[in-house]
Parts: sequence; structure tokens; C-alpha cells
Amino acid sequence: MAEQRELHEPFHQPERQAEADRLGMLVFLGSEAMLFGGIFAAALALRFLHPQEFVSASSHMKLWHGTLNTAVLLTSSLMAAIAVEAARSGRRRSAGRALWGAVASALVFLAVKAHEYWLEYREGVIPGLPNAHFTSGFEQLFMNLYFAATGLHALHLVVGMVLLGIAAINRRAREDRRAVLIGNVALYWHLVDLVWIFLYPTIYLAGAGE
Repeated sequence: MAEQRELHEPFHQPERQAEADRLGMLVFLGSEAMLFGGIFAAALALRFLHPQEFVSASSHMKLWHGTLNTAVLLTSSLMAAIAVEAARSGRRRSAGRALWGAVASALVFLAVKAHEYWLEYREGVIPGLPNAHFTSGFEQLFMNLYFAATGLHALHLVVGMVLLGIAAINRRAREDRRAVLIGNVALYWHLVDLVWIFLYPTIYLAGAGE
């Protein structure tokens, strides 16, 4: 039987507290979506104003790395969804395993991304470093946008990975049939995955045919 959730003022019913928790998470995720929305708006503006230059700069992206990381994050999102359903059906251990699976996927993503950054460092396309060199000013602008977008996404992914780990070791969260904590963490993780799903075609696929 699920443990009784601790109630906090001003709530007197666990259902109302759970609804408030979910609403708070949705508002927070809306603010995060607006943050990344500004980055996507900048990328689309560059794409429409300078289509040839944008495609040319994008052709330097490591398509294999981006594709692999897309598959990894889709798998991690599935693991997070499985964890929610497992907690709601009372399968505490299965919820924990699924959460750790999502954490492992995040670590794989970061390892692939680190290798991609290393290759870009060797090519001299990381703005601000001593070995940086670009074929044009637009290529430097594109790389600035690329590192701002992927770096911010990686930061959110690390935060999400920590939250997944906290949920995995929290026995009370895994025994909560409402899956309040796990459900909210999964929502955050789905947003992180969704942002990457939009980043992938915007940055990696624009120059795939070049």
C-alpha cells in the first residue's frame, strides 16, 4: 500500500496538493520553453535571411553524433515514461530501474556530446579559443549559436539527470501511486528531449545534403 504523502500548508487533501505540484511544474516548463524559443527564433531568422550561408555552416556538423544522441534521448524519454507507469502500478523496483536507465542514457548523451566538442576543438571552430579559425564571419556566428544552444541544452540535461537520480533513490517517491515526484521529473525530462528533437533538424539537418 502506498505511503501517505506529507501535506503542506495550505493544502488539506493530497489530491489538491498533487494538482498544485503539477501546475507549478507546467508553469516552470512554459518558462523554459520560452527560453529555448528565443534560440530557435534566432536560428530561423538566420536561416531565412542567409539561407546559403546557413546551409554551408551547418554542413560542418557531425551528423552521426547528432543522430545517435537523438536515438539516445528518445530511449531515455521512454525509460522515464515507463518509470511513471511502474510507480502508478505499484512496481517500485521497476520504477527505480527505469529511472536509472534514463540516467544511463543521459550519461551516454553527454559522452557523445563531449566527443563531438573535442572534434570541433581540434577543427578550431569553438569561438573564443586560441586555435579558433573560421572561413567567414557568418560561420563564426553560426557556431556561436550552435554552442549557445547545445551548451544550454546540456546544462538542462545535467539538471534533469540529477533529478532522475534523486527520484530513483527516493523510496517514498517510487511508492507513491500518484507518481507526483516521478511524474514531474519525467515532464521536465520530456521537455529536455523535445528541445533536442527541434535542435537536431534545425542545426544538424540543414546542411545534411551538402
